[in-house]
Amino acid sequence: MKIVGLSGSKVGSKTRTAMDYTVKIIKDKYPDIEVTLIDLAEYDVQFSDGRNYLEYEGDTGYVTKTIMEADAIIIGTPVFQASIPATLKNIFDLLPEKAFLDKIVGMFVTAGSPKHYLMVDQQLKPILSYMKAQLVQTYVFIEEKDFHRKEIVNDDVLFRIDRLVEDTVVLTKTFTEIRKAKEADYGF
Repeated sequence: MKIVGLSGSKVGSKTRTAMDYTVKIIKDKYPDIEVTLIDLAEYDVQFSDGRNYLEYEGDTGYVTKTIMEADAIIIGTPVFQASIPATLKNIFDLLPEKAFLDKIVGMFVTAGSPKHYLMVDQQLKPILSYMKAQLVQTYVFIEEKDFHRKEIVNDDVLFRIDRLVEDTVVLTKTFTEIRKAKEADYGF
């Protein structure tokens, strides 16, 4: 199984802090799972120009191909202007319409205000559903007050991230088994 942790912003440290913790949990609890961290701050990703994702080279090609090869993706994103960052939206634009077909997608959000919790339900989930993702229904919302000196200090947040990882892994295994059984029914 391949899981990609996608840190969806070029600025700030809170989303990366939460993503580092998420990746550590995956590696500690599920050492047989191949996990890749993609922090968009570390890559020079081109703006989408409508080409097929396979035609991009360099960082853009690496990021899009790695996401497409994953069985599951955990997206971490901050809230900017009550919306997702342009860097994350650009990733969605670079990928094909059905990029997340047969993929499990979990997510967490970092925000400076509790008023931004609806961004996930009103913006991020509809985009991911349109792209055919199987969503982990619960997401983790992390506020400014949950961090101190680049560490998560709220035990409840840590517990919810642990649960997000567990739910993502369980759903990925379950959907994989269901797909294999369905394909076996065809008898080819």
